Amino acid sequence: MAKVYGIEYTVKNSKGEIVDSNVGQAPLEFVSDQGQIIPGLEKAIKEMKVGEEKVVEVPAKEAYGEYNPQLVETLPREQFANIDLQKGMTLYGQSPDGQVVMVTVKDFDDKSVTIDYNHPLAGEDLTFNVKLVSERDATLDEIKSGQVGGGHHCNCDNCSCDGEHHHHHHHH
Repeated sequence: MAKVYGIEYTVKNSKGEIVDSNVGQAPLEFVSDQGQIIPGLEKAIKEMKVGEEKVVEVPAKEAYGEYNPQLVETLPREQFANIDLQKGMTLYGQSPDGQVVMVTVKDFDDKSVTIDYNHPLAGEDLTFNVKLVSERDATLDEIKSGQVGGGHHCNCDNCSCDGEHHHHHHHH
């Protein structure tokens, strides 16, 4: 039976820099066995109990894959005419099959631009500090669609506000 897990996490790259975190925000919820989060992390989460915190080391190949030098290409600068290019910036491009992909600008000069289709974290061994906040059985809709709570996700359906405090308007 698929589960829906809610996690709080902080991710560090191999240099120990924080690359992503949702601490202090709504937990990240995902349906198990749908490939929604990286495999090495999902494995660890399945062994955790709600409320447990854990440091999970995920090698690159179980995270975003090894770095693939063949995913780097050089394009004519004209294709980037309206972009204020900076090394290391991320652009959204389209892969040949029409998917939107993120590319990183590795280098450029007057004539050409070298872009990298590797995930920015490809080849990085990642360290996750994860806390399992919630766990429940997924509904049939969730299993079918792979989306938590069916359809749209605005993160508000599960706010733990105690209702009243936020809605009083004080008129002076």
